Amino acid sequence: MRIDVVFDTVCPWCYVGKRRFDRALSARPNIQPEIRYRSFLLNADLPPNGVDRKEFLVRKFGSPQQYERMIEALIITGKSEGINFALDKIQRTPNSANSHRLVRLARTIGAESVAVNALFSAYFERGLDIGDTETLILLAEEIGLDKSLVTTHLYSEGDLNSVFNENARMHRMGITGVPCYIFNNSKAIAGAQEPEIINRMIDMTFTQDAVSPPLQSTC
Repeated sequence: MRIDVVFDTVCPWCYVGKRRFDRALSARPNIQPEIRYRSFLLNADLPPNGVDRKEFLVRKFGSPQQYERMIEALIITGKSEGINFALDKIQRTPNSANSHRLVRLARTIGAESVAVNALFSAYFERGLDIGDTETLILLAEEIGLDKSLVTTHLYSEGDLNSVFNENARMHRMGITGVPCYIFNNSKAIAGAQEPEIINRMIDMTFTQDAVSPPLQSTC
């Protein structure tokens, strides 16, 4: 079984979804799916160095206060998942393209999921700028990637077009929000779903695709 997880590193509900997704998989130890994290850029128009956080919130939500009212449910849900959202620590809203490049690089050593967790925690709980190259290099070292390799990679444009192309492909498939989970290219669900719902999709996909070929589907 293959599960494609479409996400953005700056999406707080993707962090909640990651926690729930991991719990769902732990409840199905007999199923070992191939998991791929697919790049989705919620703010693809941001400059490479990102923008001031308050400026971004005013432009997108009208004011930081309006945003704070909108995320009350997120904060409560995060606590139930063991996530201590500290959004007040965030000083800049980053362009997330380079963080996706780090995830793709981590895939080469089987640390893709670890990298996703590290980026989410760094941004949402520590307030780090995950669009900053030096910050990404430090995080890469924490998850076991070679510093010189990461430095060379991130200070070049290697794999950058792959991130943009994957983002474009996800949009062409009809995905408009993240997280989104695609099971064997045949079934998909969007949103930070509870583990029980994810496992229902896993079980359904495992059973049905055992007797019939998968069909293309989108979120």
